[in-house]
Amino acid sequence: MRHEQAWRDAQRIDTLVHAIYACISGPAGAARDWDRFRALHRRDARSLRTVFAADGTPRAESFGVEDYIANVTPYFAQNPFFEVETAQRVERFGQIAHVWSRYDARPAPDSDVLLKRGANSIQLFHDGERWWVVSTIWDNERDGLRFSLF
Repeated sequence: MRHEQAWRDAQRIDTLVHAIYACISGPAGAARDWDRFRALHRRDARSLRTVFAADGTPRAESFGVEDYIANVTPYFAQNPFFEVETAQRVERFGQIAHVWSRYDARPAPDSDVLLKRGANSIQLFHDGERWWVVSTIWDNERDGLRFSLF
């Protein structure tokens, strides 16, 4: 059985991206809507987080949908986290789309405290009925790196 909210979310690119942020955002310990999150992604979807070692060497952490959920759940249990899109650029060709989505992460939606800021690169596929997340890769701003694409 499909998740009806996710079905509606996935009819348009902008609502799908907004739904992803809604799924991962919430107060510390609050349940996230992982069923909705799963329903937005293809079963074989991948997420890739960029990370840096103490010496500055970059590496990537790659997750399937279930691995991503398992990875972030302990953090969300202990920490408030609200990720909000601040800008979006979409490039589409036929049944595929690439979304650049800038974000701010804060401990509350109206907080002046900025936890991090960065960009998601989201690849989507339209199957004739709806959009599906195929992959997401993200990086955060840091010293020497500021997002300037739009």
